[in-house]
Amino acid sequence: MVPTSGMTALSIGKGISLSNAGELEATLRQIGATRYHSLHPFHRLLHGGKLSKGQVQAWALNRYYYQSTIPLKDAVVISRFRERHIRMEWRHRIEDHDGDVGSEGGIERWLKLTEGLGLDSAYVESTEGILPATRFAVEAYVHFVRDRTPLEAIASSLTELFAPNLHEERISGMLKHYDFVNPDIMSYFSRRLTQAPRDAGFALEYVKEHATTPQQREAVCNALIFKTNVLWVQLDALYHAYVNGFIPPGAFVPKEN
Repeated sequence: MVPTSGMTALSIGKGISLSNAGELEATLRQIGATRYHSLHPFHRLLHGGKLSKGQVQAWALNRYYYQSTIPLKDAVVISRFRERHIRMEWRHRIEDHDGDVGSEGGIERWLKLTEGLGLDSAYVESTEGILPATRFAVEAYVHFVRDRTPLEAIASSLTELFAPNLHEERISGMLKHYDFVNPDIMSYFSRRLTQAPRDAGFALEYVKEHATTPQQREAVCNALIFKTNVLWVQLDALYHAYVNGFIPPGAFVPKEN
């Protein structure tokens, strides 16, 4: 089993200067370079064509719970702010995932992926077959944005800074290596290539402007560390269950098992 990252945000370490916004951004980018889940062994297997169809199904099924919870998380973030302009800016994130009248959202695109992989949409939406660690990690994220400061709530979204490169790698790798994958069912990722940079740009500028003390900047960094742990531990669970073969009771079992 690959080592599991802790769910509690860790100190960014001594000797790191956070005396200004420029140093904050540099530290955030270093956190992404060393902790983002693009580095996880499960992703290397996924993008390199090393997984069976059932293992890919398990990944898509579990990731659906995260994707479908993002609008709930963002609604909580909006509730933390009395400033109307921030609520207005953040609102489009919910629409991006939930969609609107006559407009397909990210959740529908993800269901298109799971359906294209051969999973029943009703089963996916029920979330009955997800791993316990998936549920705990995703719910911990919602609790974080509810219970920590509004600054930390926004900072936790900064993993989007690093998402486009991962999406590009995923699109090219999965289309190349899996004959059961086609561009249509990968539309979620192609759409996020433009959405994620926009969202990350606002969040980055917000924390640089509003984290005005070294202590606040450290809190911002630790919020990002927490979020990288939320993403990492979900892949730990997938690796343990579907690569090492320890599928917990009640979780999805691929047909080849």
